[in-house]
Order: sequence, then structure tokens, then C-alpha cells
Amino acid sequence: MPKKLIIVMANSDPRNGEELGAPVFQASVAAAMGYSVEVMCTGTAGRLLKKGVAEGLRLKPGDTQTIYDIIKEAHGAGVKFICCSPTLDLFDFHKSDLIPECDRIVGGAYLIEAVMEGGAKVLTY
Repeated sequence: MPKKLIIVMANSDPRNGEELGAPVFQASVAAAMGYSVEVMCTGTAGRLLKKGVAEGLRLKPGDTQTIYDIIKEAHGAGVKFICCSPTLDLFDFHKSDLIPECDRIVGGAYLIEAVMEGGAKVLTY
């Protein structure tokens, strides 16, 4: 089993496109290197997983590629996107509101267990 990397996007604000590229690009690179990679979106960053949000965002003005295009590419490379369940409550989302690339919804204890018992490494943005 490959080593696991969890990239937590908590402070990456979807209103600032330039904050969104590095975490997703690094996730794609790690997946290409053979690591098991999850991007956990929580807090404000959880908005990225709502249908219609990432489609309207770009890293910088004039880019033709949207943040959603980048998410789809990362997902295609094996990156799993997960949503923390408190985010659904915070923004009044439902599972049906999430993009198809959101692989699952996890509770608050997921990250703690993955690190403490599963040995996952974590990067936080």
C-alpha cells in the first residue's frame, strides 16, 4: 500500500483564485509519484466542492482553465477529494450539491484517526 498524503484545504478561500492552485497541483504531483492522496476540503475551502463554484473560478484573470478543470485533472490522476461533514452544515449544503469528484464525506475524527493510527502525512493550506 502506498504512503498516504492528506492535503487539508481549510484556509484556501475560493474568492482568491491564486490560493487554490498549489494544493491541487501538489496533490496531482504526489499521486503521479505513486502516493495515495486525499484533498480534504473544510471550512471556507469546502465551497470548492459545491457544484458551480469551481467552474467559475480561475487561478488568475484571463486563464482559460477553471479551478474545476484542475480538480478534474487531479481526480483523474487518482487524487480523492473529500468533504468534512461540518462544512455541509456551515454552508447549508447537501450531498447532492457536491461535484461528482467529491469521493466522500467524512466526520471530524477522520483526520485525527488517519494521522494517529494510519500514519498519514498532512499538508495544510
